[in-house]
Amino acid sequence: MGAPYAFGVEQSRGRRHAEPAHAYRDAFQRDRDRVLHSRAFRRLENKTQVFTRRYSDHFRTRLTHTLEAAQIARTVAQQLGLNEELVEVLALVHDIGHPPFGHAGERALDACMREHGLWFDHNLHALRIVESFEHRYAAFPGLNLTFEVREGIIKHSRDWSIDEYPELREYLLDQRPPLEAQVIDLADEIAYTTADFDDGLESGLLALEEIRSRVPLFECFFRIAEHEYPGARAKLKFNEAIKRMLDRFVTDFIGETARRLRERKIDSVEAVRRSPERLASLGAEAEAERRECKQFLYERLYYHTQLMPEKQHAERVITELFTHWVNHPETLPRGYREKAGESAARVVCDYIAGMTDNYILAQYAAVIAGE
Repeated sequence: MGAPYAFGVEQSRGRRHAEPAHAYRDAFQRDRDRVLHSRAFRRLENKTQVFTRRYSDHFRTRLTHTLEAAQIARTVAQQLGLNEELVEVLALVHDIGHPPFGHAGERALDACMREHGLWFDHNLHALRIVESFEHRYAAFPGLNLTFEVREGIIKHSRDWSIDEYPELREYLLDQRPPLEAQVIDLADEIAYTTADFDDGLESGLLALEEIRSRVPLFECFFRIAEHEYPGARAKLKFNEAIKRMLDRFVTDFIGETARRLRERKIDSVEAVRRSPERLASLGAEAEAERRECKQFLYERLYYHTQLMPEKQHAERVITELFTHWVNHPETLPRGYREKAGESAARVVCDYIAGMTDNYILAQYAAVIAGE
């Protein structure tokens, strides 16, 4: 039995194209399965999270990060009495709109689009994927996901103004998304923040002593690990500290969100939607710790000098391919070539955003380097 503020599947506004009910799966379970079987989800396996495979095959990709975020989100949902099926599908779908090469690729693609008076947002691109680009069913385009999943795709991490984005008006922009969507953004943040310490140390770009000296939360938990496991290898003590950091954030996330729900007397989905602020949150102390961790990662890892050549190469690959195809749309694959008359920039953007790291590098070698 879920909490009174949990989103019941029977409350769903349904699908854009009506379908008969399934014999033993509810609508959100079917949405989850459709995402899992989609090409866009499979492509996440070969999209960069932070490190390319030049460093190791053991580092997170967009796919493994997504699975870790989904595990955290589902744990939070279970403890808060939310609809776990809706939370899971939203976690699984939250990154499918990302282009190749991680955030460097997204910045480059957005910069290219802005030169044409347009822009790129990975959440809006994810909506385009599930609405149009996936071709699996004879009866309708896209995946025909429920309204609540489509709403959560665009609203899980930000609010939108109906005056600025009238094309999104159907997604109740004057209301908060259900709590199931709200938990995704912080679950995502917790997943990648703790994981990036792990991958950063494994890569050799972060040093254990530097993390200990610059991140008080980590140092606190590392000292506990030293006391409990004095004979363990340093990496195992590191693992224990990261595990405790993850637990610290998730436990606080659950507790603070439950506190807000009680204090504001949230007793229905409608009350969640009417709330003047988002309800899924860390407490002030844990939020300050999370920001401290994130600031350290930005300063010492994400813009590390050893990563910059790859980021710059990624930006060059995307920029040059984008420019080439906008100027020569006749060289696009047939399906994209036929759409290029509508807006060459948008069509090229859609084509590039769907590529894996490996595929775009192969295209660059064939199209640009081969010129």
